Amino acid sequence: MDATIGKVFDSVSGFFSGAASVFADEFPLCDTDIISGCEKELAEAQRGQDEGLKKECIMRLSWALVHSKTHADIQRGISMLEASVVSDTSPINLREKLYLLALGYYRSGDFSRSRDCIERCLEVEPEWRQAQTLKTAIEDRIVKDGVIGVGIAVTAVGVVAGIAAALVR
Repeated sequence: MDATIGKVFDSVSGFFSGAASVFADEFPLCDTDIISGCEKELAEAQRGQDEGLKKECIMRLSWALVHSKTHADIQRGISMLEASVVSDTSPINLREKLYLLALGYYRSGDFSRSRDCIERCLEVEPEWRQAQTLKTAIEDRIVKDGVIGVGIAVTAVGVVAGIAAALVR
């Protein structure tokens, strides 16, 4: 159990320090065992008095949840991050939370909220490569969805025009 939590911690640390590579939709995924381990770790920390440890555990659990394979976990991670981002004054913590919020929104398909969060994140840390890469992925998805939407609209107009032409004859 401690080894699993250690792997998550190392993964989170490497991810935020820039050691991990993030391209388009190739974000690391987290399985339920890791999430359960983070939940247990948080429960133990909440029984203690160390506020710093509690915040670290919440951050690790939030990271695990937004990297989950299930939509419900991603939404839970978003909720945790939304609740904690308003009270954070540390620029480093704020950038990480905003990044995770942007990623959570991206993974749940809410691209406009994702873009808003990543832009706020880049205001805090303009040169952060993970945030820049996520912003590119978000913009690519928005463009792709727009092109698909236009294609559907053009197809619908073509079908209606074809039916109208057939009825006129």
